[in-house]
Parts: sequence; C-alpha cells; structure tokens
Amino acid sequence: MLTVIVSGFFGDEGKGKIAAFLALKERPKITVRTGSVNAGHTVVYRGVTYRLRLVPCSFIVPETRLLIGAGANVDPRVFIEEVGLLGVKGRVFIDGNASVIEEKHVEADRSNGFFREFIGTTGTGVSPALVDRVARRAMLVKDIPSLNAYVTDVAEEVNSALDRGENVHLEGTQGFYLSLYHGTYPYVTGRDTTAAAVCSECGVGPKRVDEVLLVLKSFVTRVGNGPLDGELSPEEAERRGFVERGTVTGRLRRAAPFNFQMAKRAAIVNSATQIAVTKLDVLFPECSHARRMEELSNECLHFLRKIQDETGVPVTIASTGAEAEDTVYIGPEGV
Repeated sequence: MLTVIVSGFFGDEGKGKIAAFLALKERPKITVRTGSVNAGHTVVYRGVTYRLRLVPCSFIVPETRLLIGAGANVDPRVFIEEVGLLGVKGRVFIDGNASVIEEKHVEADRSNGFFREFIGTTGTGVSPALVDRVARRAMLVKDIPSLNAYVTDVAEEVNSALDRGENVHLEGTQGFYLSLYHGTYPYVTGRDTTAAAVCSECGVGPKRVDEVLLVLKSFVTRVGNGPLDGELSPEEAERRGFVERGTVTGRLRRAAPFNFQMAKRAAIVNSATQIAVTKLDVLFPECSHARRMEELSNECLHFLRKIQDETGVPVTIASTGAEAEDTVYIGPEGV
C-alpha cells in the first residue's frame, strides 16, 4: 500500500502533522521524504515540538524505516545534527544519488539579489545547489565520506517493500502552488512539488500509487513574494487568528481565506483520492482538540462538506489542534 502525502496550497498546510498522524495510524514499514532543507515540517507529539528539515515525520513510530529520496538536496551538517537530536541513527538513510548542498551554495543563495529579494528564498542554498544539479556538477551523497554510513538505494527498498505488501508513505515537501511547472511562476521553488514528482524523486512508478492524500489548511498562507488571491491585511489576519511564521526562517506568513478554486485545481493535478483539512480549530474554536466526529460542530462539518463537494474528493481527516493526535479520522467515504 503506497500513500503519497502532498500539500495543496503554498506548503504551510501542516503536512508534517498529518504525516505524523497517519504514521501513528498506519505504522508504515518505510517513509520516504523528498525535497530539501528549505522546507520545514513541524510535529507536536506528546507535548514535545519537533521541527524537521530532512528526517521524515514518521520518526515518532519506532519501527518505521526513514529514507530520503534520490531527488532530495541534502545539507550534511543539517542532516547529521537532526539525526543526533532525534536519536534515529541506524534507521535513517539517504539515497546515494541525492545531491549535496555545499557552503558555497548557501553563500551564493544569501548574496544573490534575485533569489533573496525577488523570489524571497530561505537562504539555505537550495536554489544554487539545484542549478549545479541540473548542470551535472553537483556532488552526490555517495561521494561524501561523512555520509557513507547512511547511503542506501531508496528505489530498491521502496519497491521491494511494496512487492511484499507492506505499507509505504511518501512525504512530499512545500506546496502545489510552489511547483516549478504548475505554481505561481516565477515565484516558485526550483522543483516540481506534485504527487507525480514525489514518486519520481523516490523512484516509484505511478501504477504503484494507491492513495494520494492532499493536505489543505482552513485558510491560505504563503511565505515570500508572489500572488495571493484575497490577501488580508496584517491587521485583519491577526484579528482572524491567521498569523503564522515559517518553520525554517521564522518569517511572517501572508494570509488569505480558504480558496475553493485553488483547492479544486490542486486536487485535479495531484489526482487526489483523499483530503485532510488542518487548522480547523482556528476557524472553529469550539472544535479545538476534537478527536471524534461527534465533537465537530455543524458549522465545521458544513465547511468540510463544501470542500468535498467543490473538489469531488472525500475529506477523510480533520485536524483540530497542533498535537499529532488532535485529529479526527473521518473515514474513506468522507464527511
């Protein structure tokens, strides 16, 4: 059983929380993360907050093997530090063909006016590293002595696990509208962010996918420059409780109300089979920390049904708080 988890807006939807919840529910044999250190995933589990930049959110399930795909860009210093902090050495591995972010890439990212000011990148070296990857001059993980103990063949591991009938999760990064091809170009990231791209970066074909879980937030936010339909003033965003900061940079996120048209397009292009909606406790405080369907208000259920009707995809998960377990599993039929 292969499940792909992706974001439907600009990558601030709480995908990390949903990935953690689903890992607790399904206990996958393997979880593979794609992308790079410019995307942070936050997991709150039993009162502890974890901010992850490379390790998959399934780390909270001790028996899950944690992998990073060949399409990723890895900063060795960030990776080794994160592995140490989480205590996951021995069960986290990287595909040898993943590329490496070097110090020169970080310096180039921070000194380049186009990346820093026009696009509003995170300054973590990802864009220059991707340029080197496309130019065929990037160093690969298998070439770095400090990473030798972590090298594996992710495509082989994932496909073999699927052949054995085991559960595998693929954890995408960033959001659909930051896709290099399908997003708000040129205000996008340096890669595709769709479910198809997640599979490609991990080394599995489209016929192996069973479920695509699209994560949407009850309102829309984005970090950096670029269009944001219905953008609210900072004062109005604060009044509505929409004020947030980026996991990696701490930058203030711009905010707008939920956009049904954007959600529908994301569902179509990603071939979504399920939708998870997060931050429902912001729109509906009466639903805070709900863990059962009966605890969701009629107003909340109406909102979820509208999302379901507009996208044509069942809403199967409702997030009602920061804790991984503050979640309602609705079921495959939806609301």
